Amino acid sequence: MTGTEENAADDAENWALVDTPLGEAWSGRARYAAAMHFYRRGVMNAETLEVYRLCSRLDDQDPLPLLRERGVGRDWIALVTARRSR
Repeated sequence: MTGTEENAADDAENWALVDTPLGEAWSGRARYAAAMHFYRRGVMNAETLEVYRLCSRLDDQDPLPLLRERGVGRDWIALVTARRSR
């Protein structure tokens, strides 16, 4: 597998984690792990990652409303929304 293919596979796996259903056991931590992946890749900023960290122990908490409330992560919200509407 080439580096590009490996990156695409990693991204796909982490997008699935971002979309882990709310309320599933450990789903908040799964979303945070995926957020860390996208932060390291430069897709997410530190303020957005912090919201995912805050939500990591709250399996029922969707980070997007909290991002909107804090006025951070607009680019991330747009990216997630676009991916979900496909």
